[in-house]
Amino acid sequence: GGGGGGGGNDNGGIPMTKGHCQEARMNFFSFFQPMNWATNALGPPPTMDNDWTYSRWAKHARYADKVGLDPTEQHYYWQAGIPREERLQPEDTWTFVSRDLPSFSSPEPTFFGFMPEMQKGIQCRFGERGVTAATHYDAGRNMVAMMVGAKRYVLSPPKACPKLGIVTRRRHPVFRHSLLNFGYLNLLDSDDPEVQTMPKEERAWLEVAKESMAVETILKAGEVLYIPSHWFHYITSLQKSAQCNTRSGRDKGDHPEHGGFEDVMECVGEGA
Repeated sequence: GGGGGGGGNDNGGIPMTKGHCQEARMNFFSFFQPMNWATNALGPPPTMDNDWTYSRWAKHARYADKVGLDPTEQHYYWQAGIPREERLQPEDTWTFVSRDLPSFSSPEPTFFGFMPEMQKGIQCRFGERGVTAATHYDAGRNMVAMMVGAKRYVLSPPKACPKLGIVTRRRHPVFRHSLLNFGYLNLLDSDDPEVQTMPKEERAWLEVAKESMAVETILKAGEVLYIPSHWFHYITSLQKSAQCNTRSGRDKGDHPEHGGFEDVMECVGEGA
C-alpha cells in the first residue's frame, strides 16, 4: 500500500511515498482547480480532500466491493505521486513506487517511458468499485499500468472534442475537462420524474455526446494501456483497483480519421 498518508522509512528501509484521499458526494469525480472554484457561484466543489489514511480507504474499498455502493452514495479515491525529479536522484533514495516500476522511473528510454526527459513523474490512483473519473485528456503520451483490480476506459479521439462538453474557458476551474456524467446516457429516455428534473443544458450536451466516436476496453491487473496524446478518457473502477501511469513527450501529429493536436487546439483554444 501507499503508506498511511505520510512519508516515512519503515518499509524495510525503503522510503515510502505520500498520498491523500478524496471524497465525493456520489461516485462521479470531476477534475478541477481548487483555487479557481467559487463556491458562491458554482456551489460545493465536486470533490474534497479528507484525512483518511490509506488503511482506512482500503477498508472502505473492500466494503464497496462487497456491497456495491449506490452511485448516489459517497465514494472515496486514494492518490499518490512521485515527482519527476526522483528518477534523477541516487536509486537508494527512491521510494518503493519508483523501485517497483523501473520501466516507468528509468532515466534512460524504455518501451514505456520513451522520452524520460519529458516524463511528468509517476501517478498512482486507487479506486473503489464504482468510482468514475470525468472525461479529460492529457497532452503527454500516457502509459497506464493496472496493478490490482480492473477499470473500464472509454476512449474518444481528438476529433470528438466538440461533442464531449469540454470546458473551454481558460479561467474556469474545470478547463480542459468535462463535467458530463456518461452514466446518465441510459436515463435520457426514462420516464422517472427525478430524471425529468435534469437541467436542459446537461440533457442537451448528453444528447450530443452519445453520438461521439468512442471505443472502450477493460484494463485488468498485469496489463498496460497506451493512451496517445490528446485522446479523451472516461474511467470507471469496476472493483478495488490500483493503477500507476507515467506521461512522457507530447505528440503534435495528426491522424486523418481520429485527429490530433490541431483538433484539440481548435476545440479548446489557447492553453490546450
